Amino acid sequence: MQVDLRSDTVTKPTSGMREAMMQANVGDDVFGEDPTVNELEMKMAAIFGMEAGLFFPSGTMNNQVAIKTLTSPGEEIICDHTSHVTLYEVGGLAVHSGLSTSLITGNRGRINATQVKEAIRVDNIHYATTSIVSIENTHNRGGGSIYALSDIKAIRQVCNENKLKLHLDGARIFNALTEADYNAKDIGKLVDTISISISKGLGAPIGSVMVASKSTILNARRYRKLFGGGMRQAGILAAAGLYALDNHLAGLKEDHRRAKSLESALKELPFVDEVIPVETNIVITKLNNNYPLQTFIDRLMESGISTVAFGNQAVRMVTHLDFNDDQLNYVCGVLNKMK
Repeated sequence: MQVDLRSDTVTKPTSGMREAMMQANVGDDVFGEDPTVNELEMKMAAIFGMEAGLFFPSGTMNNQVAIKTLTSPGEEIICDHTSHVTLYEVGGLAVHSGLSTSLITGNRGRINATQVKEAIRVDNIHYATTSIVSIENTHNRGGGSIYALSDIKAIRQVCNENKLKLHLDGARIFNALTEADYNAKDIGKLVDTISISISKGLGAPIGSVMVASKSTILNARRYRKLFGGGMRQAGILAAAGLYALDNHLAGLKEDHRRAKSLESALKELPFVDEVIPVETNIVITKLNNNYPLQTFIDRLMESGISTVAFGNQAVRMVTHLDFNDDQLNYVCGVLNKMK
């Protein structure tokens, strides 16, 4: 059996999604004339109670355009030191926006209002001007950790008091919303921009949607074009996102259940020091120093199970739409034999 747990980006479109893509009504999106893209943008904006949306080919481009739209070169962004925007986006904060970074250490990636307040630069000609805060929900490096709404509200309050913008990297926001005691509109009220991936938990082959105010989206559309993200008959791709919103959200709960089962199986292994508490669909396991990380990854690969190294003595597994109970039982059986 072949099982791919490297990421939730490895999913293939379902037959229903493929049919929706094939039947999509399309037009030239750069002219604003693709009806399916327009529908996805409007639907996603409505879900979060925002005024408008903008479709992107990738979450990285979405994050980078959002931050550029909200800032000016020479300013500074506050975020956790393990944030996707600073670790995994090829230095885009410096290249695209000319920003310096104030990196703080949160709780599994989740920063708090006190930390944000302490990181804000005083008004001094020697310093960059703090202008924006970025948070990530769920937080990838934090093992899919979820922000409490009260913490986001407190960060928003600090931003208001100091005239800062607040961006949410919500690549896996629907995973968070599946488990949290708040809804999408609660989040939309608190942030200036949200980037939402449709190619991770939702199972679409490509794409990300920004939601924000109409004026922010108008400026972001110009930067998307500058970054090379202006697409033409993109409704073929947007149709996958619409299908996912209608058909795949309920499956996220199953992804999370399977991730918890993996957590339980991994905890039984004698060479595992820690499994970061699973909240959503990401399972990060830390091995003790006596068991080489690559040996563990290779042993799983010998059984057809693909995982990914995730730092010093750490391995990541991510459950997703294409990972079912039969595969879960198989993986747990392989792990059980490693005891």
